[in-house]
Amino acid sequence: MAAARPQVTIYNVADGEASRRTVALPAVFTAPIRTDVVEFVHTNMNKNRRQAYAVYVDTGHETPAESWGTGRAVARIPRVPGGGTSRSGQAAFGNMCRGGRMFAPTKVWRRWHRKINVNQRRYAAVSAIAASALPSLVMARGHSIEEVPELPLVADDALESIKSTKDAAKFLEAVGADDDVERCSDSRKIRSGRGKLRNRRHVMRRGPLVVYNKNDGVYQSFRNIPGVDVCPVSALGLLKLAPGGHVGRFIIFSEGAFKRLDALYGTWRKKAVERSYNLPRPTMTNADVVRLINSDEVQSVVQPSKQAFNKIRYAKKNPLTNLNALLKLNPYAKTMKRNAQLFEAARKEQKAKLLAQKRK
Repeated sequence: MAAARPQVTIYNVADGEASRRTVALPAVFTAPIRTDVVEFVHTNMNKNRRQAYAVYVDTGHETPAESWGTGRAVARIPRVPGGGTSRSGQAAFGNMCRGGRMFAPTKVWRRWHRKINVNQRRYAAVSAIAASALPSLVMARGHSIEEVPELPLVADDALESIKSTKDAAKFLEAVGADDDVERCSDSRKIRSGRGKLRNRRHVMRRGPLVVYNKNDGVYQSFRNIPGVDVCPVSALGLLKLAPGGHVGRFIIFSEGAFKRLDALYGTWRKKAVERSYNLPRPTMTNADVVRLINSDEVQSVVQPSKQAFNKIRYAKKNPLTNLNALLKLNPYAKTMKRNAQLFEAARKEQKAKLLAQKRK
């Protein structure tokens, strides 16, 4: 876990080698990772860049059609007036008519955008940043980071002064991020659907996100590399941190941007300096439930697991018709049955004596 490594190595931009300098891990990387909040916020935030569209308000009604009424053995739908053309007499206006309007014509005043709570937006961004420090989540998202030496990956401030795309590509190769760029470049294909005709013909996977503090040429040098996004640390948004609502984006920080995260998001001990915000506290200090259950402290007090055994199942017998089943429930039943038999025999004997006396 990222919290177990409080110091992060700074890598040289020139050769991609680790320098002897380290920087403390910002507290935002130990925040709880709430994928449900990320998905909810991303779904709503992604709607806020939609452009309103609607059909023309008079489409299908651009003719003075009127119904012929009853008595002419035709439907009472409005019909185009006039003569001398095949259009005259044709049904109009209805959504079932040729040249008619659509059902429920779309309007531009639809509720296109969604309002999202500021705290929810920040919680989602914090969760996405924390997830970017876990190699398992970054790889699960699809990034090729086998050659990357460390996550989170921090480069010195010379990253912000790269002037050419050639030097930017050299840096990505030096830190092992070129595999992820090649993966994005190879994934470029023609979009399926009508979007290919609407100025969005190609689609491509997302690659590394370069986060900087001051733009001294870094934006212009990285923006033309396939799959690479560039963003200032002060404007980190969820659409860049978790594309598609999936956490674990591969992020490359400049040293200045990495050190500024505490000022932007705060720590557990103090608020953020640049905005009024406190980091969310996790409900569980350690969310690794398997590790908790298997710990010595828990295992020393739990009962040993019960051995599984195959119990032989017999058919349930009715005590009213089965004597053995009755005796299991009531052992005195045998005595009661015997007394009842003796009482019946004595009654029959007494009755026989009375009949004999009367016949004499």
